[in-house]
Amino acid sequence: MADSLKETALALGFDAAADIDVATLKPQEWVRSECAENKCQAFNKNWTCPPACGTLEECGARMQRYRRGMIVQTIGQLQKDIDSRGYAEIGLRHSENFRKLAEEVKKQYPDALCLGAGGCRVCKQCAYPEPCRFPEKAYSSMEGYGLFVTQVCRDNGVQYNYGRRTIAYSGCVLYDQKDEAEE
Repeated sequence: MADSLKETALALGFDAAADIDVATLKPQEWVRSECAENKCQAFNKNWTCPPACGTLEECGARMQRYRRGMIVQTIGQLQKDIDSRGYAEIGLRHSENFRKLAEEVKKQYPDALCLGAGGCRVCKQCAYPEPCRFPEKAYSSMEGYGLFVTQVCRDNGVQYNYGRRTIAYSGCVLYDQKDEAEE
């Protein structure tokens, strides 16, 4: 089953897809504190970002409910060292492909936990604090869950840095929930 999910991810346009060990997903307080700096303007303004996505402990417990996971990456070449347009185009491609992947995964695993790169962008402006308009489509980011993406990649033998003038956007899908007896 894991191989077919990786094949699906690659067919949807991801440049890399690899299994991850859910036990390596360790939320870090310092990563979450980066969210609190509100550089992306979503902190306390989006259902899928902190603090609305849950405490670090809640996010950690949620991730550990799963047996298996997969990380996906969109890797892009930049035209120059700082290429805002390139970042945006590659990020948009990653987000669109991630949304499609989440839909496919949820057909097999309706309770899958999908964590993308950056906060949810389903709506132009989140309804927060009013109820989410599309909870079945919304997903949090790996960073919002306190994950240091570089470390997740390193711990799972996945390349993160692809060299000068490249950017890699990463997301992960956790699936195959444990039964209560396993937790």
